[in-house]
Amino acid sequence: MKIVLIDEITKEFTMHDMFIETEEQRAILESVRKFVDDVVKPKSAELDAMDTPDKRYCGEIVKAANDLGLRTMTLSEKYGGLSADSHTTAMVVEELAVGDVGVSVVMAQTMKLATIMEKALNEDQAERALVPFTKDPEAVLAIGITEPDNASNYFLPYPTPFRTTAEKVDGGYVINGMKHFISNGNRASFYLLFVQTEKGKPMLEGTTCFLLERGREGFSIGRVHDKLGESLANNAELIFQDCFIPNENIVGEVGKGFQLLQKFFPSSNSFAAASCLGVGVALFEKAEQWAKIRVQGGRPLIEHDGIRAQLAEMRMLLDAARAYTHKACYLADNQDQGWDYTLGALPKAMASQAVWKIATWTMEIHGGHGYMKEFGVAKLLRDAAGWLHSDGVNRTLFLKAANIMYGLDLYNK
Repeated sequence: MKIVLIDEITKEFTMHDMFIETEEQRAILESVRKFVDDVVKPKSAELDAMDTPDKRYCGEIVKAANDLGLRTMTLSEKYGGLSADSHTTAMVVEELAVGDVGVSVVMAQTMKLATIMEKALNEDQAERALVPFTKDPEAVLAIGITEPDNASNYFLPYPTPFRTTAEKVDGGYVINGMKHFISNGNRASFYLLFVQTEKGKPMLEGTTCFLLERGREGFSIGRVHDKLGESLANNAELIFQDCFIPNENIVGEVGKGFQLLQKFFPSSNSFAAASCLGVGVALFEKAEQWAKIRVQGGRPLIEHDGIRAQLAEMRMLLDAARAYTHKACYLADNQDQGWDYTLGALPKAMASQAVWKIATWTMEIHGGHGYMKEFGVAKLLRDAAGWLHSDGVNRTLFLKAANIMYGLDLYNK
């Protein structure tokens, strides 16, 4: 029996080449795959093994990604970008995550926030933030929302205020409080910061977005969180102690920070799904390769019906989650063609559940070898685990989608 069918089917095409719409997309993805093979994969395991989280950061990889044009690809030509749409960006994010999910997160966070900043900042703000951002090859971006007491609250949203508050003073606001778990938090050059500016109101009605520069007096970085996985991306605390932010740094309108997110952030969940899918692809490839070389019961694992069928199910889960993710990306950019606000919550939940199943199956297929760090499955298992809660706890995202479906969506009232 000749068991090479998967190779024959996928020889010329990767799993998501069916979604490529233009030759420009194909050229971008080919460049990204080469970048992942030549730059990301050789350094990923070494960085992941460093003893402190700040040492695991992928600064050299970010610089190399800038040389390829990835760091600014979602910006318009005015800022040296490609005006990449959400669909193209999601495919790039997935390819990066096949090499390392931390690299993918650093770049995805930066690319999506660059898009938001170009759309939401006024001309003066863009000149002060986007121009220096594009000129610094290692600059990344961050968004300050999550707090120790407020994480799932803002996804629903639950009617409670942020603990990080702003007191109105002459010429601006004085900020006090803390954010945590912030991706790129200790590395970013610029931040979008969400703060409670109206006392006695829930965060949906009383939150304002500010443009925050690194190094502003009263703003400091707390601890860098030591995470289970996704190690090449740093998450950190942002601490504000009487930090003055001037009125000219208000993004949009006072008290309408979350409306700004709703308007300019529709594909964020899909980019998280794409990062997660990249981990799933890496796991599938390991499972497939191992099944072909590992002999058990006198023949390779792939010749056992149960293992072969399991690989097919893994492939199905990835393809289905990817199709859903790409649908969400397309409709985020073309909302007049049927955008559904549940698509801002569910793609990541679907992808993370699929990839977590694939992760456990890959470890089982490897047997004891999967538990040994040198085989690389353990790292991918750790990376997959994060997506059960990252960018929204799945159960919270399902509740958010249900509220939208049944008329309880507070964002759109």
